[in-house]
Amino acid sequence: MRVEVNHRCSDFHSYRAARVKSLFNAESGCDWNHVADLPFEEMNWKIGLIVGPSGSGKTSIGGSIFNTPIHDLYAGWDNEKPIVDAIAPVGDFNQVTGALSAVGLGDVPAWLRPFSVLSNGEKFRAGLARLICERPERVVVDEFTSVIDRQIAKVGAAAFAKTWRRGPGQIVLLSCHYDIMEWLQPDWVYDTQEARFARDCLWQRPKLELEIYQVSGSVFKHFKPHYYLDLPLPVAAQYFVGVVNGEPVCHLAVSPLFTANAYRSTRLVVMPEWQGIGVGTKFLDAICEYHLQGNGRCGKKYPTFFHTSHPQLCGALRHSKKWRQTAGSLYGSNKSRSAASIKKSRETTGKVFNDGSIGCATGYGGHFRAVQAFKYEGEKICE
Repeated sequence: MRVEVNHRCSDFHSYRAARVKSLFNAESGCDWNHVADLPFEEMNWKIGLIVGPSGSGKTSIGGSIFNTPIHDLYAGWDNEKPIVDAIAPVGDFNQVTGALSAVGLGDVPAWLRPFSVLSNGEKFRAGLARLICERPERVVVDEFTSVIDRQIAKVGAAAFAKTWRRGPGQIVLLSCHYDIMEWLQPDWVYDTQEARFARDCLWQRPKLELEIYQVSGSVFKHFKPHYYLDLPLPVAAQYFVGVVNGEPVCHLAVSPLFTANAYRSTRLVVMPEWQGIGVGTKFLDAICEYHLQGNGRCGKKYPTFFHTSHPQLCGALRHSKKWRQTAGSLYGSNKSRSAASIKKSRETTGKVFNDGSIGCATGYGGHFRAVQAFKYEGEKICE
């Protein structure tokens, strides 16, 4: 494909325009031309990237590739609904939440806000999530990752590419940032600065070295804003933090469950900007393997249980050969059963207070979370 861009405007002759021409020997600024050779027609591709500095013609070329307007990520939102409802209203819930996580918008409270109140970076990522769910056959997106932090941009580019390649459709991304190329791993790249087309490049994604440290429970306060259950700290727990390039990115607590010959892991938190590329599951596997090898409390070589209601994490653990699902509640616990359990507890083991009232020791806890349970068993050794 050969794309020719020819822009022309009026040649102005005002005093200031004439003075600029004289000072800088600029005969005219009314013409702008660029020719781009993009031989991708016979390629089997899903992701293309047009990269170059601002003003080098990316938008003009992108608007001519498919003869359709550049996709507007910010248009068509229903600001009377939270984005989790506005994206693919009749689509699959897991697909929507998975798309939001894949583009780096893993901050769950943001899912409950309408598009109009999000920050510019959140709006951009919400637009990408909607695009993933809509799956047009061909689409061009401008200013890819331009309004978000560069660390989020790189991790988000990798997660977006992984998600986009799972389905149909071709997408061309326009960006002025070269730092996303190795993370995005596009099928072809056109550099407007050098007028150079590259294809079938073996992009080597930078390796992430995850360092794991055992820490005190006080560290959890830094991750608490991204943990949405208000529960007391687990008894006799050990705490672990995963660090990438000196930055804490994930957290996990593990407490003994020796009555079941096991450990229980909880308080798993992955910082939103690091979600979508598998850091959390690698971290969780490493900690559970650490305990399975007898490095936990009392040196017990026990498996580890883990409970979660996150749709994408549940899916990842189900597909892992190291994990086995042991239980799954697809709806909240029965409130009537909870009330009956509390009443029975009060009658049998209740404590009499000074005012004569009777308290209960415990009860069956009613809630509305669809919790699923998994057990880490490690790699299966075939005999």
